[in-house]
Amino acid sequence: MVEKTVTLAVMKGMPEWPRFLAGFAREAQARGLVGRTLAECAGGPLMAWEHAGPGPHVYVSAGMHGDEPAGPLALLRLLEEDFFGPGIHWLLCPALNPDGLSAGTRGNGAGIDLNRDYLTRQTPEVRAHAGWLETMPPPDLFVSLHEDWETCGFYLYEINLGPDMPQRAQAIINAVRPWFPPQPGPDIDGHQPRTDGWIYHEAEADEPTGWPEAIFLANHGCPLSFTLETPSHAPLNLRVAAHVSATRAAVQTLGFT
Repeated sequence: MVEKTVTLAVMKGMPEWPRFLAGFAREAQARGLVGRTLAECAGGPLMAWEHAGPGPHVYVSAGMHGDEPAGPLALLRLLEEDFFGPGIHWLLCPALNPDGLSAGTRGNGAGIDLNRDYLTRQTPEVRAHAGWLETMPPPDLFVSLHEDWETCGFYLYEINLGPDMPQRAQAIINAVRPWFPPQPGPDIDGHQPRTDGWIYHEAEADEPTGWPEAIFLANHGCPLSFTLETPSHAPLNLRVAAHVSATRAAVQTLGFT
């Protein structure tokens, strides 16, 4: 097993992303996950990891924006804690923007926001990633880890093509309360929340051609997704802990574990 110093070292300051990617790969391989290189980037490989299981397909992604390091670190922490075990068919993309993560920038090496490119697919990262997702059945659940520089609390987006079950979002929000309160309204990220911390979003993009990953997956047939947002100004260790707890709750409250 990779020493926990991999996680600790990258949490002391600016993460060392090549070291993170190598550490994640060793941890994943030690637990039976199979890796696939989707694209070679200057900042390191864009990797997808799969752990086949008989249960529902759950896809978790992080690192879409390079100035949001808590999500990738949370996935490494969950990996170290053996969360991605048997039973569920896991799909993981821990660092969707290697160049942005290496530079600490929201966009990729060309300055493009990858999370607005899933319709036009102008970037090689999104072309490779979306193409990979289209080779398999849509996941039963998608969990996306993000951060927001303009908030002080936690919030989530829910895209739901099935029955309305408010208790699921509330369980995720409650799981994060030890670290962050839910972000209050009346406006969160340009949206009117259903309650504090919860944006119930239709399966349509805010900008017609600016599809984010969650909208692409909804159109691909994924029935339920949660995009989790921690406040970027908070200490990194708290953001990582909140993402770990929220991800566990997103999966566990659906009865998948």
